[in-house]
Amino acid sequence: MGIDNETFISILAGRLPKEQQKKARRLRLILAAILKIGLLLIVPVILKLKNDLFTVFNIGFSEKYLVLVAGDLFLLYKSSKK
Repeated sequence: MGIDNETFISILAGRLPKEQQKKARRLRLILAAILKIGLLLIVPVILKLKNDLFTVFNIGFSEKYLVLVAGDLFLLYKSSKK
């Protein structure tokens, strides 16, 4: 998780009653770990995608290509927004 996410979660957890703060932080760590492991398990499946979904000017666009382009566009958006 990035430092901005850590800061955001800490601020939100700090607003909870004292007895719930530790539980909220632990739950965040568990959910973040599960999400990261799940995403890592999906990587081999994405890399095996080779069938073209459609072609434009004799250039085929596979599922893998579209996933990579979507990821790149997301990173460009996140890095350029205020």
